[in-house]
Amino acid sequence: MSEQDISARLQDRVRAAGASRTALSIRGGGSKAFYGRIATGDRLEVAGHRGIINYEPTELVITARAGTPLSELEQALDEHNQMLAFEPPHYGDNATLGGTIACNLSGPRRATAGAARDFVLGSQVINGKGEILHFGGEVMKNVAGYDVSRLMCGALGTLGVLLDVSLKVLPRPETETTLTLQINAAAALRELHDWARQPLPVSATCHDGSNLYVRLSGAQGAVHAARKRIGGDELTDAGRFWERLREQRLGFFSTQQPVWRLSLASDTAPLPLAGKWLYEWNGALRWLVSDAAPETVRSAVAAVGGHATLFRGGSERDVVFHPLPEGLMRIHRQLKQAFDPLGILNPGRLYREF
Repeated sequence: MSEQDISARLQDRVRAAGASRTALSIRGGGSKAFYGRIATGDRLEVAGHRGIINYEPTELVITARAGTPLSELEQALDEHNQMLAFEPPHYGDNATLGGTIACNLSGPRRATAGAARDFVLGSQVINGKGEILHFGGEVMKNVAGYDVSRLMCGALGTLGVLLDVSLKVLPRPETETTLTLQINAAAALRELHDWARQPLPVSATCHDGSNLYVRLSGAQGAVHAARKRIGGDELTDAGRFWERLREQRLGFFSTQQPVWRLSLASDTAPLPLAGKWLYEWNGALRWLVSDAAPETVRSAVAAVGGHATLFRGGSERDVVFHPLPEGLMRIHRQLKQAFDPLGILNPGRLYREF
């Protein structure tokens, strides 16, 4: 079956579902099925809609179908010494481009390079009425109007079925090294913010409770100078460490307890919540393994202006994402109404209200 036929089949499925008011549960590779609320509805498989449509290494742009395996995309980029700078986690061999964008999950480089949504240039989607819509383009200077493509990032398929995505890519850094320092969390935060005020090529950080890991990326001279400034010991097999962190295969994540993903201002002091902690993104992303009640976690995070996501585990899967203020929830409802007025696309996957 040709890609045009697959697109048409997906479009027909959405139209038929709309006509019968049948909910659809969109599924790519299934590697991130654990994330978010439990999906309901008839399965709409999109993994068959795959393949790289256009790749211009000199333009730093790649366009691929949403069902394209993430590994296939990264292999093509690697052949030209380029990369997806937001370092998307896979969470399995079946990870697809569409699932990556729908979840808007980014890896260790996010604090310095940007999030997944920052690299989306354009997309093609099927909305809840079965219409194929085109947003953005394939050039980095396409900035006219509101960037609707980025609405698809983190929407978990509630606004449309992704067909194609165009992404900005970046060259791989000339050299990388990772330093380790034995230091507590509060002191690590102070050091990280001091370094952030200096022209240091820091590309990723992690604090695991006792050790601070700092990755330096860039020109050899700059990395060498930064290494002398920061000190510490060089980590051997650093690539494996950052990959295991990105894929949550470090020992910290090997638990049956709930795993919380907390987003807050990077200079926020350590929170008084019992459990195991791991910091990324200079302190802006904090992982918490804890049996604390969800309302306790969310109240503590909200008190410092952050938000908490029950990322994995736990018995309360009804409220996964931090509750939204009424003003933001109203905007979400309006977007859902505009893109999926019949409410058939991944209903309830993000919030029960839509």
